[in-house]
Amino acid sequence: MNLFADIRSFVIETLEAMVAAGDLPAGLSMDNITVEPPRDAAHGDMATNAAMVLAKPAGKKPRDIAEALAQRLEGHGLVASVQVAGPGFLNLTLVDGAWAKVVPAAITAGADFGRSTMGAGQRVNVEYVSANPTGPLHVGHTRGAVFGDALAGLLDFAGYDVTREYYINDGGAQVDTLARSVYLRYLEAHGQAVEFPDGTYPGEYLVTVGKALKDKVGDAYIGKGEDVWLEDVRTFSTDAMMDLIREDLAMLGVTMDNFFSEKSLYGTGLIEAALKALDEKGLIYVGTLEPPKGKLPEDWEPREQTLFRSTAHGDDVDRPVKKSDGAWTYFAPDIAYHYDKVERGFDQLIDVFGADHGGYVKRMKAAVSALSDGKVPLDIKLTQLVKLWKDGQPFKMSKRAGTFVTLRDVVEQVGPDVTRFVMLTRKNDAPLDFDFAKALEQSKDNPVFYVQYAHARVTSALRRGAEAGLAVSDAALQDADLSYLQTADELALLRKLGEWPRIVDSAAQAHEPHRIAFYLYEVASAYHALQHQGKIDPALRFVLADAPEQSAARLALIRATAVVIAAGLGILGITPKEDM
Repeated sequence: MNLFADIRSFVIETLEAMVAAGDLPAGLSMDNITVEPPRDAAHGDMATNAAMVLAKPAGKKPRDIAEALAQRLEGHGLVASVQVAGPGFLNLTLVDGAWAKVVPAAITAGADFGRSTMGAGQRVNVEYVSANPTGPLHVGHTRGAVFGDALAGLLDFAGYDVTREYYINDGGAQVDTLARSVYLRYLEAHGQAVEFPDGTYPGEYLVTVGKALKDKVGDAYIGKGEDVWLEDVRTFSTDAMMDLIREDLAMLGVTMDNFFSEKSLYGTGLIEAALKALDEKGLIYVGTLEPPKGKLPEDWEPREQTLFRSTAHGDDVDRPVKKSDGAWTYFAPDIAYHYDKVERGFDQLIDVFGADHGGYVKRMKAAVSALSDGKVPLDIKLTQLVKLWKDGQPFKMSKRAGTFVTLRDVVEQVGPDVTRFVMLTRKNDAPLDFDFAKALEQSKDNPVFYVQYAHARVTSALRRGAEAGLAVSDAALQDADLSYLQTADELALLRKLGEWPRIVDSAAQAHEPHRIAFYLYEVASAYHALQHQGKIDPALRFVLADAPEQSAARLALIRATAVVIAAGLGILGITPKEDM
């Protein structure tokens, strides 16, 4: 049940009837017409921009279209009245009882309430985390992991076929550095004193890896050159780090469907195949790039390179894919990786990058556009930095990691549910302050607690209803007489619950899972306001011993509230609380 979608369909049907009658010209696009809650609840239940959207292409004044449309919309069974506002917006008020339909719909659907068919089974690849396998995940990776996982959950709920994917950056020089760092810990495990040169990884997390390498090979690599051990230690170390990363992700409740190795692209012809596909489109050439703007790097010199004509697909400059010495650039395997995604038949691609990868956005979009002939959209979501605070002070670095705060540090402090919700209290491209004290505070100012507490209070109220002899099963509450729901707070909560299917669709369409977190806080606020009224006036309590039908209506309302909260938390990967 989606009242907003139902009313939008009626608006469009009415406009199409106006076109058929000659009141509007043919060929008008209805795609940008919306039906949403009005900015001011006093203006009605819903508002549509239909007249504003169609005025220019129709060659008419928006208010003229609005007035003609208003007369026809009032004939709909759910619409009580329509008012034209300002230059041509339409405010709609629904008939009594319209919003109450959300209650039995939610209780009947349960966890699937609000689940959408918008995605129509389209295959979407969501790539996120993709941290270098050189150490444990840090807090920046944590935000990307939570955002990517919540986005994947949201898209799944909205009817997409989602693949969660991790790209293992195991093909670059940083993995050689990891191997050398592990080798030093291996020597240490044999009792040797070692020093970590600049550029290596001194974190204590490699101590156990060095010991594990000793257990595996004994002293076979002692005193041997890199030509003997580097490749083996590289593989051993990468596998160990990926095991650690999987453990960290599991702590956060993140499970990947697929891990794709960058190393698998080398020596297999995959990079060559991707560049050949671009070459056949006339997008690969040998040339010399213009010098970069501003101060030239000391080592810069004009040289011929193999270039991808990315400017043909929206980039600012063409990009090197092969250096003058014949080695691949970092961009080349990334092109091949995304070529593989396109070849796997995904309808949409989403990459979640850290904010420091902002310069990569245009070139990757250009590559995917070229490889797919513009048929496969790539959306790149950047996650901004996280600042950690505790007791009013910046949270100190992790000795175990060496230089940064780890995902494990955060989850061990506040738990996975709190970590996930807090990471979604800001839009992904906005900086985030994570205050450990506030994250554990039991107050309205802590959105995690506020939402979880609402769900737990519903569970408690239903128990009280059962103890009072009321039928509180879903089957019984589905048939409650909802005409008893008449107070302003009851109606406000009904309207907020009625927004849920629209929120799912709009958040999924925008690839913005934080909208779910924001909405859940609004639902919790409406619920807590309603329960507070029962403290002020006993007649407004959920369970009234002498008014079983009214109690049933109120219990049905809050049961529907719990259904929506649980569904929203499920999308975000958070378990709703039964008791607090």
